[in-house]
Amino acid sequence: MAITLFAWLIGIAPASAKDYGTLGATWAIAEPDLLQVIRARLLAAQQSGALDAMNRKFVESAQASVRRPHAVAGITPASSDRHWSFDPSVTLAEDIRNARGAIIAAKGQRFNPLHVVGMAHSFAFIDGDSTDEVSWALKQGAADKLWIVLVKGSPTDRMSELKRRFYFDQQGVLTARFGIEHTPALLVQKGDALDLREVALPHGGATP
Repeated sequence: MAITLFAWLIGIAPASAKDYGTLGATWAIAEPDLLQVIRARLLAAQQSGALDAMNRKFVESAQASVRRPHAVAGITPASSDRHWSFDPSVTLAEDIRNARGAIIAAKGQRFNPLHVVGMAHSFAFIDGDSTDEVSWALKQGAADKLWIVLVKGSPTDRMSELKRRFYFDQQGVLTARFGIEHTPALLVQKGDALDLREVALPHGGATP
């Protein structure tokens, strides 16, 4: 009875089986082993030299991506000054404890990390291909106080040229987080908030 009920539930009539004969030609089901197919193709690619060419292309592409990452989409040169404040507070999903296990901030609490640890550096966001923006950034602070973050260009080329470390905003994570839409832009800590400004540089020259 249980089998009959199940058959009805899935749409199969519980009638007895009936042989309707064979319609058309039939073949045995035969599937090649997938790993064997992959091995055969890799061997063929290796013997033809295609595998080595693919490896070289991959290495060259990876090196090029490190030297010059993809530019952050949507960031353009500032045509006017803009200034705003950013509150880094977050609502905690779990307790934060210190090294001794004491609770610093409780789950569900609105927590500002700047109340506990201040920023060690300010940040300048620039187009690394713009000599004006690079010059502007270098005037904003020494290397131990200011990190220069590119949204376009080659950080390795600039490091080699200027003997100073440059960073890159991979996938635009930082600019999106802080609402930066134009360069150059400067981010500094002011009390328990972050102070941001975008600066419109005059054509043909940088300003402090």
